[in-house]
Amino acid sequence: MNFLELAKEIEDKIIYDRRKLHQIPELELNLPKTSAYICKRLDRMGISYDKLIGGNAIIAYIGNYKEKCIAIRADMDGLEIKEETDLEFKSLHNGLMHACGHDGHVAMALGACELLKANEDKLGGLVKVFFQPGEEIPGGAEPMIKEGCMENPKVDRIVAIHEGGLFGEYPKGTIAIKKGEMMASMDAFTLKIIGKGGHGARPESFIDPISIISEINNAFYKIISREIDPLNPSLISVCQIHGGVNQNVIPDEVFEEGTVRCFYDETRDFLEIRMREVSVNIAKAYRAKAEFSYKRYYPSLINDDDFTDFVKRTATDLFGSEEVINLKNPTMGADDFAFFLKKAKGTYISLNNLKPHSDGQTYPHHSSKFDIYEDTLYIGSGLLAEVCYRYLNSLQ
Repeated sequence: MNFLELAKEIEDKIIYDRRKLHQIPELELNLPKTSAYICKRLDRMGISYDKLIGGNAIIAYIGNYKEKCIAIRADMDGLEIKEETDLEFKSLHNGLMHACGHDGHVAMALGACELLKANEDKLGGLVKVFFQPGEEIPGGAEPMIKEGCMENPKVDRIVAIHEGGLFGEYPKGTIAIKKGEMMASMDAFTLKIIGKGGHGARPESFIDPISIISEINNAFYKIISREIDPLNPSLISVCQIHGGVNQNVIPDEVFEEGTVRCFYDETRDFLEIRMREVSVNIAKAYRAKAEFSYKRYYPSLINDDDFTDFVKRTATDLFGSEEVINLKNPTMGADDFAFFLKKAKGTYISLNNLKPHSDGQTYPHHSSKFDIYEDTLYIGSGLLAEVCYRYLNSLQ
């Protein structure tokens, strides 16, 4: 049995699903139209399912539990971006867009569902397919786990495919894979410096929060360059600053927020502590007050070595070794699939299919002109189905 060949036979359905989903992007944990579309497709295939997170997450079940259970994860939320592609099936929701490929993820998973359902009697165990909301923010994986998606029966292995070009521009239709660290943890911080405003011509009479926050930001960057091992990838990025209303008035306060990324829990702890210390103490030194907050979102995404090797062998058998790329470096991007990997061994791989816009440029994820080659989607469906089949039937 070759699931890649079977996937090619239903390619038109996979592309149709992607286009329908592309037109109805929804945000965060509120995806009623997307969920309804998926449930309708599952009903037509005769696949049973449960709903979680108020009906905005779905678990589909294929096969029967026989001591083994593997899960597929497909995130399905969109982004608050006004689409500027030339697609005939562009977003019908003004100001919202599938600009990260999640429409394709769902389409590939639905394709895998159809393939596995058609061969359900040949499966040596149970496949769960997670249709997950909220990957972009606030995170849908953790709420699904809390509602029991990884239990009853317990998920032993889990796999996800991300389309596009998260890890760089590689040849169309290739699979990129990596053992170990794949994506960084994602945290956010806010900082408010409260000073004392007044006329810009008399700075000595006031407490300038702009100069203070500038010094704090320089200290943040020195934490990375002087307190973290250069071989331990970490970053702090200040991404917005607000303060002041006029060219000659020192404001009373300045606000900023940004992101923090790293790969190890001890580094994460260290960065949070040091950023708070630096903020409070530098502000105090200049007679100001610092209000610092730090929120942890997603842990680092660590692929299991053995299961990643298994998926690599499967991909190599299907596509040939020249179509499977071993990634050398992780990305500082993040994905809440990491929460699933805390509960079961698994792997997160990339289907490389970024498509240039009509202007000749290739636009990245989260761009208003982001697009993908649809004729590669069957590759993802075939690989997902093949991985599940081989794992459940102990085929190496």
